[in-house]
Amino acid sequence: MNKGENIRIIQIMEQFWAGVKPNRVPFFISYFFCLVTNIVAVFVPLFYKKFFDLLGQSGDKSLIANNLIQIIFIIAGLHFVMWIFWRISDFNGTLMMSNVMARLKQNAFNYMLKHSYGFFTNNFTGGLVQRVNRFTRAFESLSNSIVYQIIPLTITILGSVIVTYFIAPVVSILIIIWIIVFVIFSLIISQWKLKYDIISAEADSQTTGYLSDSITNNNAISLFTGHGYESDAFKDVSNNQARKTRFSWYLSDTIDAVQSFLIVLIEFFIFYYTIKYWEKGFTTIGTFVLAQTYIIGLAQQLWGLNKTIRTIYQGIADAKEMVEILVKQYEIKDSPDAKKLLVKKGEIVFKDVSFKFDENREVLNNLNLTIKQAEKVAVIGPSGAGKTTFVRLIMRLYEIVKGKIEIDGQDISGVTQDSLRENISLVPQDPVLFHRTLMENIRYGRRDATDEEVIEAARLAHCAEFIDVLPDKYNTYVGERGIKLSGGERQRVAIARAILKKAPILILDEATSSLDSYSESLIQKALDNLMKNCTTIVIAHRLSTIRKMDRIIVMEDGKIIEEGTHEELSNKNSGLYKDLWELQAGGFIQK
Repeated sequence: MNKGENIRIIQIMEQFWAGVKPNRVPFFISYFFCLVTNIVAVFVPLFYKKFFDLLGQSGDKSLIANNLIQIIFIIAGLHFVMWIFWRISDFNGTLMMSNVMARLKQNAFNYMLKHSYGFFTNNFTGGLVQRVNRFTRAFESLSNSIVYQIIPLTITILGSVIVTYFIAPVVSILIIIWIIVFVIFSLIISQWKLKYDIISAEADSQTTGYLSDSITNNNAISLFTGHGYESDAFKDVSNNQARKTRFSWYLSDTIDAVQSFLIVLIEFFIFYYTIKYWEKGFTTIGTFVLAQTYIIGLAQQLWGLNKTIRTIYQGIADAKEMVEILVKQYEIKDSPDAKKLLVKKGEIVFKDVSFKFDENREVLNNLNLTIKQAEKVAVIGPSGAGKTTFVRLIMRLYEIVKGKIEIDGQDISGVTQDSLRENISLVPQDPVLFHRTLMENIRYGRRDATDEEVIEAARLAHCAEFIDVLPDKYNTYVGERGIKLSGGERQRVAIARAILKKAPILILDEATSSLDSYSESLIQKALDNLMKNCTTIVIAHRLSTIRKMDRIIVMEDGKIIEEGTHEELSNKNSGLYKDLWELQAGGFIQK
């Protein structure tokens, strides 16, 4: 395995240890008693050897029978000790495993959730969920492989080689040669096969991601009659996974065939040389039994060695995708000396701010702008002008390339992200809700709010009109992403959240775009109340909704090309705002 893969495996083990560490006592107890159990198991065949040697002797049968009974009791005692130790290992293992798997999931959840907005836009939701689940299952499979296969096999190999060396050296040498050939073959072939296991795991993630994406967009598939297209596309994806998985399985079948041949070979040679030893009087019937017991035990365990190695490598492959996320540095992170943002005024200043997604896609270029305390500013412009990026930079969902953004004189790159976003309320164009109750979704704006405060915020946002007619009212579940509600109802819930949050900075991203004229008139007063004493930024395409703004910023190609009040901009001889206003207020009406 090359250096990069070794480092990767070490990183996987570090992530697993982070989950194990709080439960390290039951972890080590489980492994210790597993080890002791298998050490005791090595000595049991010695008593079987003694039993059959006595059985083949001539003499006083009564005395021999008593000795045989003593041996049986010793064997029973050893099996009882093994039973006790194994139960201790099992119960501690169960306690450890359940806690560790839960903690690994929690660790993965906690770390992944703090990745940037860009991270989640570049990854399938279903693929991320699959990675978390495979990560925890990988620990389970690796831990079980060590407890139930690796430890027993290691102890059995060492014990059988040492014991047979003192009784029948040739048998011991044959066992050593056989094990070396068997293990080297299994390691090399399984290591070579690892890359195909990783390819298979990646194909599985792609299939899951495509499936999740299609289910999420099922409405679009129906509206655009895309069932046949999606079925064909999913067939290509799933068939690709099937081909890669099938090739991996064929390799496994080939490995099994070679290993079974090696097992048959060793049994033949062990019997052959033991018979030769017996013929010369160098061995006894008990030695036959001892050698056969060890060989059968080793054969059973080595037969599963390839599967164990495959399980370990598969576990590594499954964990690798999640660990790549866990060791990936956050694109946006708090500086070591980050402080809490203190907002007293809510003044926002852009100083020579530039931003680009890549070298060929510049979105903002040396933007300078000051939004004063409690000022109501509208940002308009054609699609792709940089309006949405502008507000996302304020919330630090992206990291600027050049310049800085200040709130009340504090550079937002030097404050904690949580404190920054606690002081900003966002009402997005397409709010996405949790599959939870309406009460829980609204309360997400301020999670310590009372039921009465939630209901009052809902009333001010005119949510009560549709909530009160629902059978379960505020206990109604809204469905995944809020699918059970209309677009206008989801926007009202988002506005209720913002009312409940009472942040000093408010961003409205087409906040009334999904509302009909009647609903819009209902909540306009609520928005007016919400905007009082708030520094407000409104992104709008419908210019009729921003006429009362203190200032209108017109953007194009990542730059501010015009700014002023509605009257100032609409009365100019020419300009983008005037053209847009005449198109919306004049052109459509005249037709």
